[in-house]
Amino acid sequence: MPYVTAADGAEIFYKDWGAGRPVVLSHGWPLNSDSWEAQQLFLASNGFRAIAHDRRGHGRSTQTWNGNDMDTYADDLATLIDTLDLRDVTLVGFSTGGGEVARYVGRHGTTRVAQLVLVSAVPPFMLKTDDNPSGVPVEVFDGLRAGSLADRSQLYRDLADGPFFGDNRPGATVSQGTRDAFWRQGMEAGHRGAYECVAAFSETDFRRDLDAVDVPALVIHGDDDQVVPIDVGGRASAARLKNASLKVYPSAPHGVTDTRKEQLGADLLEFLNS
Repeated sequence: MPYVTAADGAEIFYKDWGAGRPVVLSHGWPLNSDSWEAQQLFLASNGFRAIAHDRRGHGRSTQTWNGNDMDTYADDLATLIDTLDLRDVTLVGFSTGGGEVARYVGRHGTTRVAQLVLVSAVPPFMLKTDDNPSGVPVEVFDGLRAGSLADRSQLYRDLADGPFFGDNRPGATVSQGTRDAFWRQGMEAGHRGAYECVAAFSETDFRRDLDAVDVPALVIHGDDDQVVPIDVGGRASAARLKNASLKVYPSAPHGVTDTRKEQLGADLLEFLNS
């Protein structure tokens, strides 16, 4: 299986499908690159080289004890991009992956980047603080950490059966297979890496990273996102980015990579060809 080696020796697994201009996809918590398969297949079938990696501590990548933070995630992404010598890249980040691609730009610039896409993403800053009063209270993230320590398998079941895919909404029709895939990917993540990633996605301030984005950007967010509320994530990011368009998916939950995959694929393709 293909891997690149990070500076500390961690092995980062990736999938590389298709040929053409590269699109690099960064996944959410506690998932891995399997969560991008619908989009990878679609983009690779439409003339693009679609690459998705497993973040360290997740999936098939090394379960490192240290380095479970956004700076290291972004540097691992840079290792992938540099090792494969990718240029004119479109970076696409879902949820936590949105933070990863934003921090990549903040630390490594846009020399190799042509476009940026944020999907249900955590930037600009999730945590409620004195200078971010509309953020999410820390008690929410403390609850995720407590659930992870108490019974992380059940935590992932509860997320999949509830807010992640909006299966707690009247009339929801999320398949058992989709929910099982979320649980499986979560359990493939290392316990420490997944636990520490909660702080990475919730407590990292990406506002300066978004300020450094000087390429066209697309922000996609569901207006019924119960994980990253649209006013905290999508609308705030679109307002901060210099050259961004915002697409709001009415009544859509957090996990639009599964629940709105046809619409998401079409929107990505339109942006890539713009």
